[in-house]
Amino acid sequence: MSFPKIGVIGGGQLARMMAPEALNLGFELHILAEGPDVSAARSVPDAPVGDYKDLETLRAFAKDKDVVTFDHEHVPNEFLTTLINEGVNIQPRPAALIHAQDKLVMRQAIERLGLPNPAWAKVENVEELISFGEATGWPIVLKTPRGGYDGKGVRMLDNVQDAKDSADWFANGPLLAEDKVDFSRELSALVARTPSGEAKAWPVVHTIQVDGVCDEVIAPAQDLDPAIARSAAEAALRIAEEFGVTGVMAAELFETPGHGAGFVINELAMRPHNTGHWSMNGSVTSQFEQHLRAVLDLPLGETRELGVTVMKNYLGGANQDLFSAFSAALAAAPEVKVHAYGKSVRPGRKIGHVNVVANAGQTVDELRVQANKVAALIRDGVDSKN
Repeated sequence: MSFPKIGVIGGGQLARMMAPEALNLGFELHILAEGPDVSAARSVPDAPVGDYKDLETLRAFAKDKDVVTFDHEHVPNEFLTTLINEGVNIQPRPAALIHAQDKLVMRQAIERLGLPNPAWAKVENVEELISFGEATGWPIVLKTPRGGYDGKGVRMLDNVQDAKDSADWFANGPLLAEDKVDFSRELSALVARTPSGEAKAWPVVHTIQVDGVCDEVIAPAQDLDPAIARSAAEAALRIAEEFGVTGVMAAELFETPGHGAGFVINELAMRPHNTGHWSMNGSVTSQFEQHLRAVLDLPLGETRELGVTVMKNYLGGANQDLFSAFSAALAAAPEVKVHAYGKSVRPGRKIGHVNVVANAGQTVDELRVQANKVAALIRDGVDSKN
């Protein structure tokens, strides 16, 4: 047998959703899990528990793997460089990952490429933060360069007093200050690239955030100016090329009709992404299959959508026994596809999502009602009134 062995560092839901795609293609998927009960641990036969911040653990896990990739971007870059120097095939490479790990590095690089950035500055103290706010105009956004996700590490500042109240945020070093962009909606441009340089983009999608967490995705984005859609996809492909990205990359965007390019770049992720979960049922090739193809330098799959698709996340809620609601949820809308992450239920925790692809004549609003109904039944164990 000559089928490849793929190592995934991190045992979250992204690794879990790579597993069936690897199985279909005959690949061996191995997971370095943070604990025995993480989302991906029960989805593959080999999921050793280990600390991804320990070099010896990484070295042992990478042994005999044809490629090592990631469920998250938090592995120390210096360890990855060491492994590469020892002959390990790491995809994506540290030089690309740093743009998802450090928002200051990302902003500098996007500016260097001449792509749409909000006004921004590296600030090292409250005085510099206030100066930026006064020059740019309040409100502004303050971000920790590393470690933030799903709205964590982000603070909105409306005035000088808010800036003064943020003094404790500087305890760990410089921060990123950004203009608060006046946008019409949030978008995401998802692409994939192989080490040999083949790259493909999925349609640009509309993402709906609630409390800093992706709640719904509409694919493709409806009523999006074709020129903006084309420019956004081209920007994401250029970033992937210039940064040497391999695998899937998501560029999260703010749509700004009538201003500049019609969008600005918010953040990057160098891995499969929540805004690409719709592709599991709504695209010829899912982001998870594409990621595995890409990191192995195999030809990429077709990214065409199969129809308008709505993805709806469901977070932890009142219902602790999710499966008890499956009968009612599946009966309520048989065309909706349910994806559960095998996680314990905690309020606000991502525990699954649903996808629904339009039949002929169905509207986006109808799809959203169906998706929300099924998600609510699972989350709460009761019917949704939405």
